[in-house]
Amino acid sequence: MNAEHFNKFFSNFQTSSLGPYLDEIQKNLEHLLEHKQHGKWHDWTQGIQKIVPITAQFKNLSTMSIGKKEEITDVEYQDLYHFLETLIPWRKGPFHLFDIEIETEWRSDWKWDRIKDHIDLSNKTVLDVGCGSGYHCWRMLDEGAKWVLGIDPTQVYYFQFLLIKKMLGNALPVYFLPIGIEHIPKHTQAFDVVFSMGVLYHRKSPIEHLETLRSQLPKGGTLVLETLVVDGPLYHVLLPKDRYAQMRNVWFLPSTSTLQMWLERVGFTDVTLVDINQTTVEEQRTTHWMPYQSLTDFLKPSNSDLTIEGYPAPKRAFFTAKRV
Repeated sequence: MNAEHFNKFFSNFQTSSLGPYLDEIQKNLEHLLEHKQHGKWHDWTQGIQKIVPITAQFKNLSTMSIGKKEEITDVEYQDLYHFLETLIPWRKGPFHLFDIEIETEWRSDWKWDRIKDHIDLSNKTVLDVGCGSGYHCWRMLDEGAKWVLGIDPTQVYYFQFLLIKKMLGNALPVYFLPIGIEHIPKHTQAFDVVFSMGVLYHRKSPIEHLETLRSQLPKGGTLVLETLVVDGPLYHVLLPKDRYAQMRNVWFLPSTSTLQMWLERVGFTDVTLVDINQTTVEEQRTTHWMPYQSLTDFLKPSNSDLTIEGYPAPKRAFFTAKRV
């Protein structure tokens, strides 16, 4: 494990509202990395250690611009560029690192711009479930969060995050654990705001996922939920027969009124649809930093309003809700 980052997290949170649950979280993390550690973990760790001296002077979290090329030597620039390529695919971003433009698969800044004015993160403790590279965690901090914890079991995303954090100087209160929400004990009520973006439709039991998210919030805490939806009346849900947009792990796509009902049923109130948007090939695309298939490959060539399987093309809705 990367002892420095993990030890700092566990020591810093001993007296926080998450404190009583840290032993169980640590055991879950150690077990996961003992049995499912990525084969490149040690190579990535060594790469991170080589980049350690590169701490940026120029930092702008609102654009995720970190460093200028003139701050580092040509050798450091080339080493950084090469190491960034070893961390492909970069899916959430973009990032601007010492004038290296990381054009990620997703324009996550567009997503953030749609919702940031609908949430108050001032001095809030935040959990970002399925955080990917941690891009939105930094944007949450920039909006005034007290501290942010991102979780995502995909280990390459952890190293993408760790690289960004080291460039920023390590002191900022943003943390990442390469675990899933199932590895955090239920009913912690430790977070003022919980984000779940792009996770619900991957769950075989969406109601259970919503209940788990609720259990991490105290009474009055805020859930920010983004997921795939379909047009239709109350009770309408699409369950793909096999793949959806070439993804096998997509299960339930509800109508917005159905999703609102689900949220209310599990114990949320003030449920508000704050944005709904059909994903475009400009927002999700193949790039040098994510060279594999992307949205344009998953839509019908003759009709971009349909997936290649004939289902409605991806449409994403944002909801906010309060825990009763």
